[in-house]
Amino acid sequence: MPAYLLLAVAILAEVIATTSLKAVEGLSKPLPLVLAIVGYAVSFSLLTIVVKVIPVGIAYAIWAGLGIVLVSIVAAVIYQQRPDLPAMLGMLLIVGGVVVIQLFSRTTGH
Repeated sequence: MPAYLLLAVAILAEVIATTSLKAVEGLSKPLPLVLAIVGYAVSFSLLTIVVKVIPVGIAYAIWAGLGIVLVSIVAAVIYQQRPDLPAMLGMLLIVGGVVVIQLFSRTTGH
């Protein structure tokens, strides 16, 4: 499976895990806790495979940057936690950084 597809699945698993953390409610809800544990296990397992092909700094920048944005979107929809303008601008800068890395860095392997 191509590394970027595995990275996308790792990001999705991390977003599910992180989003589930709020629903755990102090470890009192077992299903969200299981989703968090399994999600992080899947995410980190796939990330270890991805970094064999994609440089670790690049893979982590994409994983973390897109994870932040996607978790914020999911939290806005599920938990009505809407980011304010400075938060959105910060996330835009993160995404911009990932785009710059992908388009212009020689370390991405393209």
